Amino acid sequence: MAIIDAETTGPVRRWSGEAAWYFLAVDAELSDEIRGRTERVGFGSVRVVATIGGTTWSTSVFPDAASGCYVLPVKAAVRRAEGIDDGDTVTARLQVVG
Repeated sequence: MAIIDAETTGPVRRWSGEAAWYFLAVDAELSDEIRGRTERVGFGSVRVVATIGGTTWSTSVFPDAASGCYVLPVKAAVRRAEGIDDGDTVTARLQVVG
């Protein structure tokens, strides 16, 4: 049973480093809920099941020190399957299970 099951919407952005990582920023309200209701591991990450369109995968959200929000990495297979490019606005369902 999910302890959090919510949606967040925003643009998927390419990280400006050498690697081609793409992230969706989790909105501030949901980030606060995740922070307040979960135990974090590693670098403050929280395990989630994410869904964008018809694609569902297991991953983690990570804290972003600059914004204070979590970010969801959107891997290449998901971007290809859902036709997502840098700057596209998407809605992701996040299920945090604990």
